[in-house]
Amino acid sequence: MKAKKKVATKAKANKKVAVKAKAKKSAATKRKAVKRAAAPRYDHTFRAIYDRDIPWENDDVRGILKLPPGVQVKVLNYDPVMNRIDMKQRFPAGYVEPKHTHKSWHSILVTKGRMCVAGKDLHPGDYVFGWDIPHGPYEYPDGCEVFIVYMGDATHVWEKQDLLKHRNIWNPETEEGKQGVVAHIKKRSSDVSKAK
Repeated sequence: MKAKKKVATKAKANKKVAVKAKAKKSAATKRKAVKRAAAPRYDHTFRAIYDRDIPWENDDVRGILKLPPGVQVKVLNYDPVMNRIDMKQRFPAGYVEPKHTHKSWHSILVTKGRMCVAGKDLHPGDYVFGWDIPHGPYEYPDGCEVFIVYMGDATHVWEKQDLLKHRNIWNPETEEGKQGVVAHIKKRSSDVSKAK
């Protein structure tokens, strides 16, 4: 009789443990579901976009890059969960992007014009990779458009003095470029004299 009682008591105890474990698992599942619901969401569905449907905008409208004025952007895709931005950037003729860092990596494909950086004169089809170590300056003597993917915070950190002291290395190849370079050098010179 005692043996039967012990088995019944043990079975009852095991049942209580199983019920507690099930309740604990259920609570953990509920917490995970609440956490998932509270996490930022993004629509990862397939999409095809016409370039013409996305307008160019000045970077300062969104403050994505924090570069000197003049850059335009077309944000094609922004995923806050992955902290990824796919965009096109347009640099005017003569523009200089100062030496900088950012808390992200980027992959850049030149699609139009010229990008001059790291001793290379890059043209459509050429590629640049950068990370959170100082890189640049970049010169765009004839203007340039690129497709770029940022993973992380794309905010550029740069020193105004570096830009003001910059001496152009690359010569423009177009009339628009010649005018753009002269205008940008003149603007930097006037900024230097204002800073003194």
